[in-house]
Amino acid sequence: MVSRNSSSESSAGAQQRHETGGRLGGVFWTSVTVAALFVVWGVMFTENLTDVTTASLNWVTGTFGWAYLVITMGLLFFLVFLAISRFGKVRLGREDDRPEFSNRAWYSMILAAVMGIGLISFGVAEPMSHFATPPHGLAEAGSKKAAVLALQYSYFDWGLHAWAVFAVFGLAIGYSTFRKGRRGLVSQLFRPLLGARVDGAAGKLIDVLAIFATLFGTTTSLGLGALQVNNGLGSLFGIPVSTVTQVLIIAAVTALFTLSAVTGVHKGIKFLSQTSMGLAGALFCFMLIVGPTVFLANLYVESLGAYGSDFFRMSLQGSAFGDLEWMQWWTYFMMAWWVSWGAFVGVFLARISKGRTIREFILGVLLVPSAVFFTWFAVFGGTAIHLDMFRGGNIAEATAKDLNSAFFATLDAFPLSQVTSVVAIILVVMFFVSGADANTYVLGMLSSDGSLHPRRSILITWGALTGAAAVVLLLAGGLNALQQTVIVTSAPFVVIIAGLAVSFWKDLSADHPARQAIPASTEAAVDGYETVQGIADGAVPSAPAR
Repeated sequence: MVSRNSSSESSAGAQQRHETGGRLGGVFWTSVTVAALFVVWGVMFTENLTDVTTASLNWVTGTFGWAYLVITMGLLFFLVFLAISRFGKVRLGREDDRPEFSNRAWYSMILAAVMGIGLISFGVAEPMSHFATPPHGLAEAGSKKAAVLALQYSYFDWGLHAWAVFAVFGLAIGYSTFRKGRRGLVSQLFRPLLGARVDGAAGKLIDVLAIFATLFGTTTSLGLGALQVNNGLGSLFGIPVSTVTQVLIIAAVTALFTLSAVTGVHKGIKFLSQTSMGLAGALFCFMLIVGPTVFLANLYVESLGAYGSDFFRMSLQGSAFGDLEWMQWWTYFMMAWWVSWGAFVGVFLARISKGRTIREFILGVLLVPSAVFFTWFAVFGGTAIHLDMFRGGNIAEATAKDLNSAFFATLDAFPLSQVTSVVAIILVVMFFVSGADANTYVLGMLSSDGSLHPRRSILITWGALTGAAAVVLLLAGGLNALQQTVIVTSAPFVVIIAGLAVSFWKDLSADHPARQAIPASTEAAVDGYETVQGIADGAVPSAPAR
């Protein structure tokens, strides 16, 4: 038998490793080795990497593409059920815990988590692509109907379905750490479903898959950011849009976010996040004022109505009768990208939401960001559509030639284009440095047994691998390679997210059976990010309510 003293020593030792450098086990070495081999593969056999990822993409999307649609829709229904049910009153933490942040600060932090590069990369490019080539042939190119379709499909890609993925992750992580006292590992979320097996090979596999999904989600964002910055610099200063320039940009940005993660300059990152939100708001207001304001308001309302009326058709329309390539380029890629960011954003959302009820969390995470994204796309995408339809613009033509030039081509049509283009470039860099810093931290945490303070060497390793993987994918085919890889690498994680929802439901229903109140004093709740206590090494108790 193990004495109480030895048990306490073991628990204290586990806690010390959890709060310091963490234990480097099979998850770290497996993840780093496979990621390094991927980089070597891309450098030495670039053409072969392209062929394999293309073949894998076609097989995954052709065979299992429907799973992206069904699972994300299922997550959305699950969240709606939780919000309107008795479980909506359950708090992420003890019953006497209250939110640490005001609603205004909380909403701002939610938006800062994901707004980032995508709004610049796709804020104009996606609506204009749909305007010039309407989805599923549902309208004539360049027509009024195509304009409405362009925005409603942009809403679909950036709205409720995307945030449903983040919300489920955030709820599960928040409940597991704040209410149940478990470590901040994805595998620990499966304890209600897998039991002690989460401490073995099954749990390690889940954590490895979480690391790979996060790694390539970050890699995709880094590649997109390099393409955007390169196009912006080309528009302003005539710097060539080339792979060499993009590699140099990736190297510079990688150095910045790795240095930030290693030195722990969290105040600087907080400043970057707040400043980027302010600049984004200023750019938005500028375009709303100088753009076709009345037209944008009318188009916004009409496209929202179309989005609502076609919601279920868009949510479940697959590639049974063709359009697989279009789905790969847009719907499947966007869903895979959101899935790949799930673990990182989930950890962040959980951390800032302690003390909130499940209902508050779901409404805040689903509705507020979706509304902001819809409005951004309506203003910038709608302005570009107006330019082409009524002012003889060529934004659609520019978008077709280079997706990453669309945003800057739109800014060029209005006053102060050089100033606004500089602001857009700064936004891309700020968004990515602040986001990638946190992503590097999450990669370090997941590969260090949930350590709250991963070693500097681990953070440097993941920063370097992220930058190297982005360079390899740019060399292997640019944007196309980035999109293909994130779809293929996130595919297994789609299944994990579905299992995560089931596991969370088991936890929730077991702790809160019908007609039985759970006294707050009996909850085994601890702050999994700051004051985790009493966690035994390798055997985290599920701590059911008593």
